Amino acid sequence: MANIKSQKKRILVSAKENKKNTSIRTRVKNAIKKFNAAIDAGDLELAEKLYPETVSVINKAKSEGVYHINAASRRIHTISVSLDALRATKA
Repeated sequence: MANIKSQKKRILVSAKENKKNTSIRTRVKNAIKKFNAAIDAGDLELAEKLYPETVSVINKAKSEGVYHINAASRRIHTISVSLDALRATKA
């Protein structure tokens, strides 16, 4: 345990930020899992409905600094490729 007052405060602040970032990462993962479940089920209508919601959750996490810009772009690209593949099979 820290002895310096400012370091004690940093420990508390870091724990609070860690909890917030963990919750945001969990929200992103759950949105992606829900989207991927729709893709695996072959439900194009549901996948197209979930796509903008999932992208929005990822972009919010990026803007809050939880994800790097490139990591967020990679995640968005991955889900868009899977949506395009599903559209191609349904067409």
